[in-house]
Amino acid sequence: MKIPGALVALLLLGEVVSQSKRNSKAHVKTPAQNRKGPNLIGELEHTAAEEDVFVGVLPPVEDALTSQLRSASLTPWHAQKAPEEMKLFFLKNPLVTCNDGTTAGYYLREHKGSKRWIIFLEGGWCCYNKETCDTRYKNIRRLMSSSEWPQTKKGTGILSAQMEESPRWWNANAVFVPYCSSDIWSGTLPKSRQDYAFMGSLIIQEVIKDLVPKGIKQAKVVLLAGASAGGTGVLLNLERVAALLEDLEAEAVQVRGLVDSGWFLDIKHPRQSDCSDAASCAPVGAIKKGLRMWNGILPEKCKQQFKRVNEWQCFLGYRLYSSLKSPVFVVQWLFDEEQLKLENIHLGSRFLTENQWNYLQNLGRELRNSLRDVPAVFAPACLSHTLITKSYWLEFQVKGISLARALQCWEKSLQDSNKAPKIPMRSCPFHLIDNCPRPHCNPTCSVLHDHGTGQEVNFMQTLFRMRLDVHRKAQELKSGPSQLGMPSNGG
Repeated sequence: MKIPGALVALLLLGEVVSQSKRNSKAHVKTPAQNRKGPNLIGELEHTAAEEDVFVGVLPPVEDALTSQLRSASLTPWHAQKAPEEMKLFFLKNPLVTCNDGTTAGYYLREHKGSKRWIIFLEGGWCCYNKETCDTRYKNIRRLMSSSEWPQTKKGTGILSAQMEESPRWWNANAVFVPYCSSDIWSGTLPKSRQDYAFMGSLIIQEVIKDLVPKGIKQAKVVLLAGASAGGTGVLLNLERVAALLEDLEAEAVQVRGLVDSGWFLDIKHPRQSDCSDAASCAPVGAIKKGLRMWNGILPEKCKQQFKRVNEWQCFLGYRLYSSLKSPVFVVQWLFDEEQLKLENIHLGSRFLTENQWNYLQNLGRELRNSLRDVPAVFAPACLSHTLITKSYWLEFQVKGISLARALQCWEKSLQDSNKAPKIPMRSCPFHLIDNCPRPHCNPTCSVLHDHGTGQEVNFMQTLFRMRLDVHRKAQELKSGPSQLGMPSNGG
């Protein structure tokens, strides 16, 4: 169907303006940070006190603390520069292994005297039968074996040791747990009578035990974080970690969860798959097949809600969330790249069928609806996957608030209690879900690039190539044609 020339020009002009803003931000670097993102002494102030102290926004002037931090001789222990690299440690219990029987482990960067810990679970989806596991072992062995892990690893994003990159967590004890169990961190099956072990949940337990001599029992806050399958692993293991720390007599610790891009849905897919390969298998199909193979362990309270044949639903955040006692912050792109790949929709696709467009729109609506009752959430309307370990994670905003600021507000709400967060103040919100109607309508979204060529893609041009009736689609989205194409304020 033909689109009026004036309307095309108007929509393209809007997209050019939006892209121009993104590109200008990408090339303007602050002296303090030399990267895109909010200034440290701007939207989010770092607090040097080890206690989880909340401090308001500072004016853009140098204060006594800033001056002190610039003098190495005057820098207190909690502001001393931490080592850049995390060091590899293998588990003391050699019976808890990766898929191939090699000993599992973790990377640790200690910050002596700190009572804050962040433990990050790596993602990487799963395998669910011999065929998919054999293929995985052949192509991405590092996700099934520790035999080639490097001795050190540099933390990025929230795991960074740089104050400019991780304003709230740069001086915490940081732990990165590599994913080598292929079971969405749920398995308890040793490698004895079958080809592969699946011990993801047990690996987490052993990591906690091995951190006792490092001081985790004296922690005030333990943040269990993860991305993608690691995010789902947080939901599955959070209460077990809290219970283990209590058994270890670490009673003063507050255990919290941070779930990044691990909030999967069980929506129906137009393309049916027999799950013959992992790339085409929907999350629900893979989980159903894998759960028994992995001897997966699930949160007991969630299991009680479902019959045995439906226990797989405990892998879905919106099904599991209400059964959790520990506080959780959910980070979720509304147009999640991995959940879109099931319909062969890739970032920067230059052509979409109308069925693919409808699926994409439905995913955004369903994710938005599933998060409405989650008190602590950051959900931008972007096409992407994972966020918190990206070096540029500070640059994204929802309704003018960055994720770092939202996490700070959430931490403030939990300062006095380990129960559900209080209702956020208007000046310090942490329930942030984009309401703008179309994919990539948030102006802080990253520029898209073609999946094959790597060239920059204008998202509105992709829609035009689909020959969509813009007026009809605008009515479906309950917005005018100009709103469909013009940049939004991200809210």
